[in-house]
Amino acid sequence: MKKSPFLIGLPFMLLLLFVSCQQTQRDAEPRLTDYVNPFMGADGPGNTYPGATVPFGMVQLSPDIGYSGWDRIAGYFYPDSIITGFSHLHLTGTGAGDLYDILLTPVNSSAVKTTPENGNRPYSTFSHENEHAEPGYYQVFLQDYGINAELTATKRTGIHNYTFPQDESSGFILDLGYSLNWDRPVMTTIKIEDDQTISGYRMSSGWAPDQRVWFVAKFSKPIEKTTLFLDGEEVEGKEVKGTHTKIDFRFSTKDQEEVMVKIGISSAGRDGALAAIESEAPQWDFDAYREQASDIWENELSKIKVESANEVWKRTFYTALYQSMLAPTLYSDANGYYKGADGEIHQAEGYEKYDTFSLWDTFRAAHPLYTIMHPDRVPDMIQSMLSHYRETGLLPVWSMQGNETNMMIGYHAVPVIVDAWFKGIGGFDPEEAFEACKSNAMSDDHGIREYRELGYVPLSDDHENWSVSKTLEYAYDDWCIAMFAKDLGKTEDYEYFIERASNWKNHFDSETGFMRPRHADGRFISHFDPKEYTDHFCESNGWHYFWFVPHDIEGLRDKLGSERFSQRLDSMFAHEPEASDDLPIFSTGMIGQYAHGNEPSHHVAYLYNYTGESWKTQERVRQILTEMYQPEPAGHCGNEDCGQMSAWYVFSSMGFYPLNPADGRYHIGAPLWEKATIALPGDKTFTIRAPGVSETAKYVASVTLNGEKLNKPWIHHSDIEAGGTLVFEMTDEPNTN
Repeated sequence: MKKSPFLIGLPFMLLLLFVSCQQTQRDAEPRLTDYVNPFMGADGPGNTYPGATVPFGMVQLSPDIGYSGWDRIAGYFYPDSIITGFSHLHLTGTGAGDLYDILLTPVNSSAVKTTPENGNRPYSTFSHENEHAEPGYYQVFLQDYGINAELTATKRTGIHNYTFPQDESSGFILDLGYSLNWDRPVMTTIKIEDDQTISGYRMSSGWAPDQRVWFVAKFSKPIEKTTLFLDGEEVEGKEVKGTHTKIDFRFSTKDQEEVMVKIGISSAGRDGALAAIESEAPQWDFDAYREQASDIWENELSKIKVESANEVWKRTFYTALYQSMLAPTLYSDANGYYKGADGEIHQAEGYEKYDTFSLWDTFRAAHPLYTIMHPDRVPDMIQSMLSHYRETGLLPVWSMQGNETNMMIGYHAVPVIVDAWFKGIGGFDPEEAFEACKSNAMSDDHGIREYRELGYVPLSDDHENWSVSKTLEYAYDDWCIAMFAKDLGKTEDYEYFIERASNWKNHFDSETGFMRPRHADGRFISHFDPKEYTDHFCESNGWHYFWFVPHDIEGLRDKLGSERFSQRLDSMFAHEPEASDDLPIFSTGMIGQYAHGNEPSHHVAYLYNYTGESWKTQERVRQILTEMYQPEPAGHCGNEDCGQMSAWYVFSSMGFYPLNPADGRYHIGAPLWEKATIALPGDKTFTIRAPGVSETAKYVASVTLNGEKLNKPWIHHSDIEAGGTLVFEMTDEPNTN
């Protein structure tokens, strides 16, 4: 296992020798956490964070560079060389600049450097040679201060451990006025409860307009001197309240003295934040919490075990599997309370409340992956969506910290719910769930009223009108509602929504063979170039969205014609952008017009299964797996997007993918692994074997399921759920038959 890096000075060498010996005892057996690189995506467009968290945890304790900007959306950017502090909430792999709450900065008399770019806060330089991250743990040596920082976490508590040099003015700054990017504090407060406890809250507005984080912080060493600040000015007393508050507290330290900090959080109140510490982290034993977090991750990663001689592929796989579990995030506090989307305090009874639902991304592969890996968590996630419906009258679109951000399009909580229902995952009332699904489909916002009346969303002059994309995604969600209605015996609803599911055809233009924007009077837009990025398509162009009819690929193929459909797929991967094309920031991971760095393209490589050319699917999937992912900081070709990019890799590397995320079918591709074993409830396993697979043996000659040869290029969820064996016969040559 990779140990903590070499630090400067004999005392640190001795410290690391001790830590290394402890770690060696724990690591006698190889661990899957060894393969994970939390820095993957922290460079380039990935926008991930490297800090400490547990699977789906409320706390994401991670370093903050302190600068705003697209590259630092997650608070951290690998090419940077300074750290301003460590905050407790971060988004993983998004394009949304929010959170960064409760910034804690260790300081001493050497903390004298400031810069306007981080609000003139003290910072320290650091080196990646003296930095380390693994699941549930992050460490960095702050070289200007001589302070070694270590972070770990429980579900709702951030746990810090700092090794200080000798100094008469060691301590911490807890800064509630700190903000980055879109986030701004609205009201904050800090209260000194005793010489080892402070508490308070930070209410802020950003992408999510009403965020509330209560905290209780406990310190292993008594505070000797405290200074409270309001808007940069010192104030007297034990409590301060205002927009920008902070506390600076100091004590003397001996050389190599360790000080622990435990910070519990809640969106509902102080009691929940304190209960997080009392129930999850009552002891002062950092190594025990680090080991606990590591063991939790090891248990989750062990649900899929892959075998391969290719160590790079294995590191990529387990890093992707790790990043698939960073969202959604736990939201109910240790007492079950949370701030709801209606602004009121609610209690999650009988389930744990989750939020951070990046549904435009994650409905495609991440949520189907959860139905295999985390069937025990899925009911709580669906109850969380239904609680949002009870509070607002609608299912979430992109919800975060008890807010609806209305980012992106569609009503994609619907396929998540419908997928779970048909896979037999209970824990929710189907009648309530059906009414919730209908609520979004029958609302009037986001072009849905026009969609109902016209059968499509007409173009307008609005920025990000996204008319074609909306029509196609609404039609897919309507198909999901129709299937749900049919299964519940709701014939009238089924007939209504199945008709709406064909609305994608209203954008099909036989002249161009693409989905073309239309005016409200029915006219197609006069100028149309499918490779242009316009406000008619959501973060995409006409090439990308042509293929988004996952519920009716046969119908789409018939519209275009089988031969032309096949040719169009070939062109999708061959029609390279020209040097003069204006490509937006999200158009990354390009293969021709295919853009793996953004979600609308994610199912396209599997569409050759509808042309009788499955070998082309196998070829393209292998290309994407090996060219678009690497277990290194610049290893993601686009925003990781709360687990979706990683879930694509996890599925595809095992040899199948949910092309239609709600029909329970997984389309066959080509695996990377000689053997992959999925652990299932009831001590069952589903095993995928591909003897002879290699860098050159990437094509599939035949596939058998439990000894029977497959005659269709897909398997069903029930095949996996029952346990069994899927065997791929691999070859160097494509099977064109």
